Amino acid sequence: MDALKDIYWAEKALTKALPRMSKAATSPELKKAFDQHLAVTKKQIDRLDKVFQQMGKKATGKKCEAMQGLIEESESVISETKNDTFTRDAALIISAQKVEHYEIAAYGGLVQLARTMNKRNIANTLGTTLAEEKKTDEQLTRIAESSINTEAATEEKPTSSLKQSFMEVFS
Repeated sequence: MDALKDIYWAEKALTKALPRMSKAATSPELKKAFDQHLAVTKKQIDRLDKVFQQMGKKATGKKCEAMQGLIEESESVISETKNDTFTRDAALIISAQKVEHYEIAAYGGLVQLARTMNKRNIANTLGTTLAEEKKTDEQLTRIAESSINTEAATEEKPTSSLKQSFMEVFS
């Protein structure tokens, strides 16, 4: 139940963070990806409501320190990078993928636990969400590889300490 409450809180927190990330993005494709994932996240919350119901419990969240930290990191990315740059978009993708990887780990563990507890319906419901999180991660990779990373690498001069760090790491 603690893990369910944790991911429930995390998903609710994402419904507030994703619009900020979308607004901060430069690429229309990245904005669209964030907006689409917001809609998916809302459906995932509905699924979690059903899982709680199937467990005979009230749907409640428990603050997820990991997700809080990941969201704070994405807010730092926004504040430390220049508006309308692909450098910001590249950093936003990295932040978003960290979120996706956390969610993949959380849902993967919950699916296995539900299977172990012989809760097939719950495992299937959570498995649907797990597949969506993996798909989002793959979509973010495609967006980064198709244009954003190349564009970020060609921006003329570092626009922040974050970009300078990227340049030093990848030089």
